[in-house]
Amino acid sequence: MESVDINSLISDLALILVLGAIATVVFKMLKQPVVLGYIVAGFLASPHFTLLPSVVGEANIEFWAQIGIIVLLFSLGLEFSFKKLVDVGGSAILTALIIVLGMMSLGFVVGKFLGFGLVNSIFLGGMISMSSTTIILKALTDLNMRQRRFVPMTFAVLIVEDLFAVVMMVILSSIALNNSVKGGEMLISILKLSFFLIMWFTVGIFIIPTLFKRFRRFISDEQMLIISMGLCFAMVLFSIQSGFSAALGAFVMGSILAGTVEAERIEHLISSVKDLFGAVFFISVGMMVNPTVMTQHWTVIGLLAVVVIVGMIVFGTFGMLATGQPLKLAMESGFSLTQIGEFSFIIATLGTSLGVLDKSIYPIIVAVSVITTFTTPFFIKQAVPCYNAIYKILPKTWTRLLNGYSQDASESEGSESKQLWKSVISRFIIRSLVYSVVIIALIAVCRTYLMPFILNMIGDTAWGRLASVVATLVIVGPFIASIILPNVKRSEQERLVEASGSVSYVPLVVMSIISAVLSMIFVTSILQRVYPSAASIGVAILLVLVTLFLFSMVPTPLRRRITSIEKRFINNINERENRRTGRDINLVSDLHLAYMTVGLDCPFVGDRLRNLDLRSRYGINLVNIQRRGVLHPVPSGEMRIFPGDVLGVIGTEEQIQQVLPLVEAKKEQAETTSYNDVKFVHFAISGKSPIVEQRLEDTKLREDYGALLVAVQRGEDDYISPTPDLLFKAGDILWIVGDPKVLSKLK
Repeated sequence: MESVDINSLISDLALILVLGAIATVVFKMLKQPVVLGYIVAGFLASPHFTLLPSVVGEANIEFWAQIGIIVLLFSLGLEFSFKKLVDVGGSAILTALIIVLGMMSLGFVVGKFLGFGLVNSIFLGGMISMSSTTIILKALTDLNMRQRRFVPMTFAVLIVEDLFAVVMMVILSSIALNNSVKGGEMLISILKLSFFLIMWFTVGIFIIPTLFKRFRRFISDEQMLIISMGLCFAMVLFSIQSGFSAALGAFVMGSILAGTVEAERIEHLISSVKDLFGAVFFISVGMMVNPTVMTQHWTVIGLLAVVVIVGMIVFGTFGMLATGQPLKLAMESGFSLTQIGEFSFIIATLGTSLGVLDKSIYPIIVAVSVITTFTTPFFIKQAVPCYNAIYKILPKTWTRLLNGYSQDASESEGSESKQLWKSVISRFIIRSLVYSVVIIALIAVCRTYLMPFILNMIGDTAWGRLASVVATLVIVGPFIASIILPNVKRSEQERLVEASGSVSYVPLVVMSIISAVLSMIFVTSILQRVYPSAASIGVAILLVLVTLFLFSMVPTPLRRRITSIEKRFINNINERENRRTGRDINLVSDLHLAYMTVGLDCPFVGDRLRNLDLRSRYGINLVNIQRRGVLHPVPSGEMRIFPGDVLGVIGTEEQIQQVLPLVEAKKEQAETTSYNDVKFVHFAISGKSPIVEQRLEDTKLREDYGALLVAVQRGEDDYISPTPDLLFKAGDILWIVGDPKVLSKLK
């Protein structure tokens, strides 16, 4: 076994972390993205910069960088979630697909034009097709534009791009290993990836949230960190053994955990781990920067920067227009996507580790990322002026055409009948895919282990073969029966009739035929393993017809059990939302227990519970308050509500839906503050305070200090709720939300 040089490992880690700390502080002072500071630190620690000591063992840094990729992808998965992908809708998916395919094609063409080989051109297309969520978020925050109308749609596109990036890494790995692009092999890779993704998500979503619910009271923060990181690396190992990358496994496990109620807790616990190893990864990126190569290829860098900026604007705007968005919103989104970032580095690292990427491409991509990072705020600000200029010169017929298309798309999406059919068909597709993957996996396991075991135990006789088939059907049968289970509920049929005046049974018949054919294929594959004859097809048809007959009768225990399992699966997917609204926590009759987080602009903030009278005003009962990790069961009437409190509320679904927006209220200005260190603090003001003897409405706390006043304490127990005519006095204690550095001016 090769020994590890501990001294070089420690010295290298110390060097890059010290340089990283210094560089990031400097870049923070310059109000630039921290990622750029890490890249600069990596360059300073590399052999290309001779004025400082260089790392001794680059293999050590590579090891830590790979850990960094795993943790980064795990944290990205935690922010992703399968539920969030469903919520963003088809518009974001189509827009992201147009951007990715367009930029990949453009990158491939430019790569061939520059003389790169086939694989290098494909990797180049992949690297310039992914915008950076981190950089966009930083730019929009600095520009105080987080609440603009185009931002939610842009973030939805970035969510889908993250998923596409992970899929792209699998496809690029296949291309790199074969050193060619073969349609058949790529199709097999995509099908294999789809199979494993569905299987992992199905098993993970069904099991992990259930275990968290059952053992939540036994899991401390320390144990949760160990459990989450253990699950991450277990999935990484499983992914590698299945022939995929470590990054894919990390992303998948993060996405599974993102749907649980522990997601925010896990995200908070691993944030330090992510920051540490993420820093090492970005520093390792900076170590690949070679000034000589960049000087030699400055024309290539400039060309690619222009390609990224222009391409993202064109494809981003076109993608938004294609999904029915107005021209102004489409252009604002397209102009905000004009950069590349972390996924470009990850794809470049993948190509380098596989030995297929030209060494000169890595520093070129890093340089392009740096340039586009600096230009992003400029192009975001230029979106509206460019729209105004284009609107003036655009023919009126084109303007009416675009506006009409946008309006038609919006109206068509709002059709109740169309939405119902969309829900029914999408559920049918998802059920069929999930159950098919589970059935295929179970059949494979039974063929590999169960059938040979039974045949060896009983013997390869007629009875042995029959026993092996029956045992397999017993295991797989419930899932095959689930495919045959009617997809449309009776209540949905009634709603379809109400919405459209009638219901077409053609789609229902088509779905039933597809379900029956799938079931017969699976049953036949089980029978033909032992009875390879045409008779097995007849037996399969007979079994499917019997199952259909049973399901057409009164509900059977099997049907009720399948419905219960599906409901549990759906509840696990929606666990976080259900906990927030109380839909999954039924107490008695129509009463639910919901947990909602108090927002900065909740009208109840600062008030005593006895003054709120929540029961008579809203019909709800407040049963507990969780504040900073401490649970206050059955709080007294003297207790006050503050931002960040988690309220446990009992009420009907209508009552909870009525009070939820009030409790979670957040106004635009409170969210768009440009300060990074907002905290809930309290302090006394002296006679020299600039607000003493002034009324609240004259102080402009929000505008001048970016602050939100929650309450004023005057005396030991006298709390005053803020009103416009409140007059501040020396000695008042302000309970206030804002940046402590800025608020210190008020003291």
